[in-house]
Amino acid sequence: MIRKIVFTAFSTVVLIGLLFLSYRWYRGSSNSNDYIRRWLRNPSQSENLHSPALQRCGDAPFVLPSEGFIGLLWRDTAAPYNALNRHTGIDIFGRGQKGTVPVYAVYDGLLTRLDTWRSSIIIQHTDPLQSDRKIWTYYTHMASTGGDSFIDEAFPAGTYAMPVEQGTLIGFQGAYNPAFPIATHVHLSIVTSDLDGSFLNEAILGNTLDPSPYFGMDLNADTQLLRPVNCNSD
Repeated sequence: MIRKIVFTAFSTVVLIGLLFLSYRWYRGSSNSNDYIRRWLRNPSQSENLHSPALQRCGDAPFVLPSEGFIGLLWRDTAAPYNALNRHTGIDIFGRGQKGTVPVYAVYDGLLTRLDTWRSSIIIQHTDPLQSDRKIWTYYTHMASTGGDSFIDEAFPAGTYAMPVEQGTLIGFQGAYNPAFPIATHVHLSIVTSDLDGSFLNEAILGNTLDPSPYFGMDLNADTQLLRPVNCNSD
């Protein structure tokens, strides 16, 4: 009887331990939301988290698309993301009201805005790190909570393959997300091409690239736990 009780207790402890470890794995070790809360709630104490728009790190090809705090990273597991649904790009949280913080093209390319896109554009580039392929940079959340677009008027819905240069103003940070409320920011991901040259679904992590070598910064949540994210040469 005593052995049975001990075995049952041991089994319960092991099960609880496995459940805890599974939960920790599912949620990951990201501390991004702690930093984001600090940025949003304590502006006077978080200016050291600020990165300037159009910043270039050394000879990296891309410039930062907007100013603010680089809050979520590529492969981030911070909520609402998790180990089974990781973040596919970077999120930059700016200071100021929705529709006031500029967003710029990170590199020369051809800009497209589909007919149904309120807050998003995508730009095709010849990959500066692998010239035999095409990649895309996808920008989104550039609209109000209600869906009023903050994309620059030069790029109306239905724009296809319009040439833009690095540093071109494409819109302003917003908070449009029908799924759940979000703070003002812009999301950027680097998307690969399908066999026919069209862009793949950026919501699937496997269709995106680690932005780190393109920006000259460690923007991979698997290896970057400290903030702010600085140039690799710093």
